[in-house]
Amino acid sequence: MNKFTVLIIIVIVFLLGSCNEKTGKVKLQKSPAIVTNKVIVNDSTKKNLPQSVKEEVNDLTENIKDFIPENYSVLDAVSGNLNLDSYNDMILVLKKNHEEKTSDVIENPEKRPLLILIGAPNDKYKLVERNDKSVYCIDCGGMMGDPYTGITIKKGFFSVEHYGGSAWRWTRIITYKYSKEHNNWFLQQDGGESFNAGDHKKVEKTIKTTKDFGKVLFKDFDIYAEEIE
Repeated sequence: MNKFTVLIIIVIVFLLGSCNEKTGKVKLQKSPAIVTNKVIVNDSTKKNLPQSVKEEVNDLTENIKDFIPENYSVLDAVSGNLNLDSYNDMILVLKKNHEEKTSDVIENPEKRPLLILIGAPNDKYKLVERNDKSVYCIDCGGMMGDPYTGITIKKGFFSVEHYGGSAWRWTRIITYKYSKEHNNWFLQQDGGESFNAGDHKKVEKTIKTTKDFGKVLFKDFDIYAEEIE
C-alpha cells in the first residue's frame, strides 16, 4: 500500500468520523418563545423568531392586549383547558413595568396579577377571574432572584410554581381545580419542598390540601399570608 493510498484512507476515516460526531451531538432546539403551549410576549423575544412563530405571537398579542392594564406588561402567557369545554383557554401573568426598581419584598412587594381568560369562538378570550396575590413578587426569592418559574395547565387544573432561597432553598407550588358545579376555581393544594443547598438528600416536604384549608376560591387566595386559614 503506497503513501497516497494510505493518505486517502485517513482522509475518508476522518470525514466519516466528523459526520458521525456531528450527527450525535446535534439536538433540535424548540423555539424560545413557544414551549409546551407557553408564549412569552415581548419585543426582544420576537426579533430572533421564525416568521411563522412571529405571526403566532402577534396573533396572541392582538387577542390579549385589551386585558393588559396601563403600565403593565406580560410576564407569562400559558394556554390550556381550564374549564373543560371545547375552547382553548389562557392564563396571563402580568408584571408592573420597572418592577425591579419599585418592588420591596418587606414593605411593598409589587403584585403580579394572574388572569384567567376563557376561550371563545374566533380565538377570542373573556376575562372571568383575577388574583393579584397568587404569584410572588420579583424580589421574593431571596438570593436566587425572581422566584416565579412558570404555570402548568392540565384538564381543569393549573399550578403556579416558585423556587427561591439562598443556602436554604425552597419550592412552592399552588394548585387550583375547576369546579363545574360552581363554575369557578378552588385552591386544591399548596405545598413544596425545602433543603440545604449543600445537602440535597435531606428534603423537607410541606403540603396542605382541602382537608387543611377547606374551600378557598382562586380569587381569595393570598400567597403573602403566613398561614392559610
